[in-house]
Amino acid sequence: MTKVAIILSGCGVFDGAEIHESVLTLLYLDQAGAQYQCFAPNINQHHVLNHLTGEEQAQTRNVLEEAARIARGEILDLKELNVDDYDALVVPGGFGAAKNLCDFALKGVNSSLNSDVERVCKAFAEQHKPAAYLCIAPALIANIYPQGTKATIGNDADTAAALTALGAEHVACSVDNIVVDEQAKVVSTPAYMLAGSIKEAASGIEKAINKLLSLI
Repeated sequence: MTKVAIILSGCGVFDGAEIHESVLTLLYLDQAGAQYQCFAPNINQHHVLNHLTGEEQAQTRNVLEEAARIARGEILDLKELNVDDYDALVVPGGFGAAKNLCDFALKGVNSSLNSDVERVCKAFAEQHKPAAYLCIAPALIANIYPQGTKATIGNDADTAAALTALGAEHVACSVDNIVVDEQAKVVSTPAYMLAGSIKEAASGIEKAINKLLSLI
């Protein structure tokens, strides 16, 4: 059976993994008959935001512990991920992808990846195993794949320019569509970078997951 690794970045759109995107990913993988295992780095979040008010809170939360909320406790430390055991990778969005998995939200074109995230994602790339990056998560692609790899975050000009400066080839994309770099076996979709509803986010994510599985 096809086995897919999922990297979560916490729990909550503003400081962790986007919950709708994560759950839709799990749903579409399950509906397609694929097995999945969630992972997250065992590190502290960059910061904690009150999702009701948007205000930063004087708290410390752990990315792995928070991501376990989405995975219903069925999650492992990213250090334990052996790429040889999996056929494909999915990285849902949410600002945690750009704050906890890397520092793109803070440093833009000077961003770098968390060391465990870099190890895992580059291993999938080097073994030519397909990967899907959703929403803002395609910000990681330029630091993983060769220069010129196609990726999308939708159509936000400033974010697209930062991805281009990092070395990716940004392709504008509607919320219900995907961008595929066939050579690199990388799929991306805007999801909540553009979506105004869970239905709109789902339209692109379903296509992304189905394409991912077809590339295996």
